[in-house]
Amino acid sequence: MTTVLQNGGGPLDQKAEPVSNPRVSVIVPAYNTAPYIAETIASIVGQTYTDFEIIVVNDGSPDTPALEVALSPFRDRINYIVQENRGLSGARNTGIAAARGELVALLDSDDVWESDYLAHQVETLERQKLDVVYPNAVNFGDPMRAGRMFMDAHPSDGPVTFESLVTQRCNVMVSVLAKRDVLIGAGLFDESLRSSEDFDMWLRVIDGGWQIGYHRRPLVRSRLRPESLSANAISMCQHIVRVLDKTVRNMALSPAQAALAAERRAYFTALLRLHEGKRAFFSGDHKEALLALTEANAELKRTKLAIAIVLLRIMPGLLLRAYDVRDRLVFRTSTR
Repeated sequence: MTTVLQNGGGPLDQKAEPVSNPRVSVIVPAYNTAPYIAETIASIVGQTYTDFEIIVVNDGSPDTPALEVALSPFRDRINYIVQENRGLSGARNTGIAAARGELVALLDSDDVWESDYLAHQVETLERQKLDVVYPNAVNFGDPMRAGRMFMDAHPSDGPVTFESLVTQRCNVMVSVLAKRDVLIGAGLFDESLRSSEDFDMWLRVIDGGWQIGYHRRPLVRSRLRPESLSANAISMCQHIVRVLDKTVRNMALSPAQAALAAERRAYFTALLRLHEGKRAFFSGDHKEALLALTEANAELKRTKLAIAIVLLRIMPGLLLRAYDVRDRLVFRTSTR
């Protein structure tokens, strides 16, 4: 069930009168981000480009009372929609359905835009005749990774194609600006996916013949939180494998593309076993850890991992002491 609660200067349960049709609809899915969302919305309100509406989709969030308190200063600026939990894909789809703009901008409810995000994105999309455009981003929130650029860890090199997406030569930063009819034409976000739903979407956009582009200007500040979906390496790998299986099943791939998808599926399956092996090791299940890591390295063929497997066989206690304490703590937190 979905309830639209649009703000009009009064309480959050009062409906606003519609305003003139905006060019851009900014969609902000919200789930358990009450401590951060006011900063997010303030960064939208502060844009130099002003022809936009803001749609906040409360995706059955358990922190709804605190969320609505955080949103109350912006009650005259947002369209607020409450629905039963359908995941990030479902929340974005609800926002797209409610959007009145020809362009849709996606922003996670704990991230922040620079003040010229919309101005630069709209100009780039129009000038380059694109259907989707994404910027660079800078990390914050994690002292160990703060200040690092998204494209340093997740590069984009050359045109965005099926091949560059599947091989991760191009990695789409999720805070995109896109033509609304393109997202609808591609079939919207897959609500059966609770992770990697954006990877699936961009593959379908490219398959539909639309153009995705990017630039390197850091227009987003991306908050790193251990509990975020993208922090769970095991879930991420599982869902990427699902997306690749779906891609092979549903798209008319060339033999070369099908072979590439199979190659990447093998890689991410091995990566999944690597993370499962790490989790088993740190939980004390050395037998399962040895099995998983051995299976992983049959594909990955990493020298350091081969050494770790030998140590795990003969001296697991030494391996545990040798493993970097910070990496162990981060892994334990991010794979719960």
